[in-house]
Amino acid sequence: MTMRILLTGASGMIGTAVRMRLRDMGHDVRLLVRRPPQHNLEAQWDPASGSVPAAQIEWADAVVSLSGASLSRLPWTASYRQTIVSSRIETTRVLAEAIAAATSPPTVWAQASAVGYYGRGPADGLLDETAPRGTGFLADMVAAWEAATEPAREHTRVVLLRTGVVLGPSGALSPLALAARFGLTPTFGSGAQRWPWVALSDEARAIDHLLASDVSGPVNIAAPALNTQADVADAVARQLHTPNWLRVPAAPLRLALGAAARDMLLADQPVLSQVLEDSGFEFEIDTIDEAIAAARGLRWAPKPA
Repeated sequence: MTMRILLTGASGMIGTAVRMRLRDMGHDVRLLVRRPPQHNLEAQWDPASGSVPAAQIEWADAVVSLSGASLSRLPWTASYRQTIVSSRIETTRVLAEAIAAATSPPTVWAQASAVGYYGRGPADGLLDETAPRGTGFLADMVAAWEAATEPAREHTRVVLLRTGVVLGPSGALSPLALAARFGLTPTFGSGAQRWPWVALSDEARAIDHLLASDVSGPVNIAAPALNTQADVADAVARQLHTPNWLRVPAAPLRLALGAAARDMLLADQPVLSQVLEDSGFEFEIDTIDEAIAAARGLRWAPKPA
């Protein structure tokens, strides 16, 4: 079944992939943009002033919101932490209020979120959607981000996309790939912390799948591999045929990067995509080597034993 879908955050890596996926699947996609529109499939909005074109909300069967400042940009200075927060919470609140005010609201709203909700997580155990909120800057921010959807929940099915590290041609993979070219692919701390990741193509497929499902509430989007950060670093070095010897101790990382080190680089997050897989979704890319190869535009062919 084709849908009329209104997409925000379409200019980023994930947004571009989602836009292409939705259009390839035959959906009618329009974009909300902050600059002046360049064609009739774009409409301008201004979250800072609370301005959302009501006609576009009324037109849409579904809204997909992927707006938010990059978490991969380091360091998180005090001003940039505020940008991370405001670029998510204010934008989401404005959309929620517009959906709540609509005469004919969209059937579903897929709203970006993050596995950062689980923060530094529990001392042991796996993290499915029933796991409690963790501690730290990211956990607090994501909880507030998700709470900003509240006004719309009585009017539309809200899906909270708790996404892991998305492996694509840019984003989180870029600094690791750049370091690998100098033989410095870093292992952070012990390297034993689990890093939930998802291939870019599977991220787009999952969002498309959730629009047509009957799922609501938080949905983890992370491949089932449960790789460690050291696994990811090893795979990057292996793909780029470079040595991998650099280990960055946890203490100087925390000193230099603060919350970004504690909540993202060093956090152990063994995330399970329980709700997503229970809804019938199957990951096409479930090994870290294949995901990194795909991010580089290559096909992964493991060496014969």
